[in-house]
Amino acid sequence: MDKLTSMTVFVRVAKSGSFAGGAKDLGISRAMATKHIMQLEGSLGTRLINRTTRSLSLTDVGASYLERCQQVLLDVDEMEAAITHLQTEPRGLLKISAPPAIGATHIARAVSEFLKIHKDLTIEMILQGSPGDLIDEGIDVAIFLGVLDDTSMVARKLASSSLVVCASPAYLELNGTPKTPEDLASHSCLINWGISPRNKWQFKSESGLKVVTVNGRMQANAAHPIRIAAINGLGLVMLPTYIVGQDIENGTLKVVLEDYPLPPLDIHAVYPHRKYLSAKVKAFMDFLQVWLEHRVSMPGTEQ
Repeated sequence: MDKLTSMTVFVRVAKSGSFAGGAKDLGISRAMATKHIMQLEGSLGTRLINRTTRSLSLTDVGASYLERCQQVLLDVDEMEAAITHLQTEPRGLLKISAPPAIGATHIARAVSEFLKIHKDLTIEMILQGSPGDLIDEGIDVAIFLGVLDDTSMVARKLASSSLVVCASPAYLELNGTPKTPEDLASHSCLINWGISPRNKWQFKSESGLKVVTVNGRMQANAAHPIRIAAINGLGLVMLPTYIVGQDIENGTLKVVLEDYPLPPLDIHAVYPHRKYLSAKVKAFMDFLQVWLEHRVSMPGTEQ
């Protein structure tokens, strides 16, 4: 028999003063209540209750055991209440990973606002190009850009951002403006490894998806190094509007191939478990989804 259940029966019987009363309180039979008490006495090797035909009384050991049982059962109730609270109120440590560019801007701002709302929460944030091994690294939720190949992780789409191809006016004046995706073969294309597939830019056309293999003088595993290279006239870049929107607005970069739009860049939250999703993870993903939907879809939203 379950010892905690037997302890609960013992406390109820002792408090009610009879096996029948304790059994009635718990909705079990008198015989079952008696069996639980006998099980406890057998495991402890001592008598807990003195029984007579008309009444019962606790032995000295029984009185001491009753006090201990009440404390144990109270501790269990408090522990279960605390666990339930963790599932309903964001609290404790939340460990997040995110790509450097969006992590250092939008995700960081979202985290700051989220922490203002949830006072019992602490967040650790890691900036890295890939989600990594969530379980080994103890990451609760990772932000991922593009198509997720790892089917072992659970993904939730948070938002989509427009992708554009752009270059500095100086580069275009010196090298000409590409008119079709095929023209990119004769241009220096600066490549962000964070957007897959690497070295292949995909464009929408009337005939379907057009995939062009590109090469250039610089590649990086983050967006900002190639953004800076593009501003300095070293080539064309394909980047989300939340990164280059301000550059486009102020004329530092100019969009090309506008007749050939690119598929949007999806932003996902990935996490290791679908079941028993903690309140802190769910609350953060809900908050981040609303945050991103209003900030990453249009040019010029980077503050």
